[in-house]
Amino acid sequence: MQRRYTRPINLGNVQVGGGAPVSVQSMTNTDTRDVRATLDQIHRLVRAGCEIVRVAVPDLQAARALKEIKAGCPIPLVADIHFDYRLALAALDSGVDGLRINPGNIGGRERVAAVVDAARKRRVPIRIGVNAGSLEKDLLAEHGGPTPRAMVESALRHIRLLEEMGYREIKVSLKASDVPVMIEAYRLLAREVDYPFHVGVTEAGTVRSGTIKSAVGIGALLAQGIGDTIRVSLTGDPVEEVRVGYEILKALGLRRRGIELISCPTCGRTCIDLERIALEVEERLSWVDKPLKVAVMGCAVNGPGEASHADVGIAGGKGFGILFRGGRIIGRVREQDLVDALVREVENILSEK
Repeated sequence: MQRRYTRPINLGNVQVGGGAPVSVQSMTNTDTRDVRATLDQIHRLVRAGCEIVRVAVPDLQAARALKEIKAGCPIPLVADIHFDYRLALAALDSGVDGLRINPGNIGGRERVAAVVDAARKRRVPIRIGVNAGSLEKDLLAEHGGPTPRAMVESALRHIRLLEEMGYREIKVSLKASDVPVMIEAYRLLAREVDYPFHVGVTEAGTVRSGTIKSAVGIGALLAQGIGDTIRVSLTGDPVEEVRVGYEILKALGLRRRGIELISCPTCGRTCIDLERIALEVEERLSWVDKPLKVAVMGCAVNGPGEASHADVGIAGGKGFGILFRGGRIIGRVREQDLVDALVREVENILSEK
């Protein structure tokens, strides 16, 4: 698919826009003032594939803690700032790689200019984060609510403010919990600016419902070539956000990381506990970071053929199953040993690579 071209910016060593791969990011849910807990969670996110991490900065103590967090953070660190421009200045002093601000709620023009000047000196990009739930009152009144056009006008208002200050190291997000509103807002703004987009459905929900909303919203935009970095917003462990983000990208052929699990929906021919086996395979291979297609099929008759495009897989029979690789059967295994046999073969493939 053809992607919308955007001007590139750099968050630390990660390029966003300019044709760079769509990056996957997340946000910690620890108390940022607790450096150890925050770094522990960041390292878990990194192991899951997170490429950019954002932390909340509610007060000056949190802003100062960022210096130590930055020293132990192996990926670009973004500070999320609301209301107090001094927190943005303190975060920049602590060495963050990016800022997320809403220029409309951190003070007047002079205060925004102070943040921009400090960011310019350090070559730190600013994300203009527009949220349907916190639009300016005049725009809500003019448009009759948080419409896509109201969100776009809010973004353009902030973009022009930074441009007037000679600052263009910008990326933009237009987040809403309403998926159609969010999609249309990004589509409208894509016609007017060439800045890279941070795409996500805000307050998407729990892992189950939020995954669906995020896949629909983020996936619809990416399928149209819109989006340079993504964050899946879920209630729960942020590691799940990263996993879901990669699944969305894999489904669209935009990134390949870790296993792509191919499993059949089962039918009357299935004689093994396929659901349990598939879940166990997914969990036991969650450590794999190389791209690999792994099949878990319910029928030993048709399974290998239906999943012949997989790198490796298993297919069940009655009390036993078969292990296949590249569509070719390489072993017959007892049902209770199927997962172990599959994991061993994955390890063999990775060692060969």
